[in-house]
Amino acid sequence: MSHFSHIKTQIRNLTSLETALQELGISWKSGPQPVRGYGGQTREAEVVIEQSNGYDIGFCWNGQEYELVADLQYWKQPWTVNGFLNQVTQRYAYHTVVSESAKQGFQVAEQQKNEDGSMHLVLQRWSA
Repeated sequence: MSHFSHIKTQIRNLTSLETALQELGISWKSGPQPVRGYGGQTREAEVVIEQSNGYDIGFCWNGQEYELVADLQYWKQPWTVNGFLNQVTQRYAYHTVVSESAKQGFQVAEQQKNEDGSMHLVLQRWSA
């Protein structure tokens, strides 16, 4: 019986995911790499976060999005699973918005982090 949990996300851009993890100070390896779980079980993932206890966290492409894959019984992060996903998702969203906006000629004119942790961005584009 598998101990791996698969948690759906809205993460679809690998580059933005990797940038978000790096910005949060989370060490990761680019895949495909095995995610180590209970009893020597593994799953292949595009991004693997090794933990000191020998059990990993991964992000696996399911055809639509990158799911978080881990044996949650051995979760060893400074945040809860939900807290971890909230942090990663917020930074992922920021980098995705900035990247996609830049493709359309926009640039960040102003950014502000609010007390509740949310971000306020002002984008601008100059036209001739």
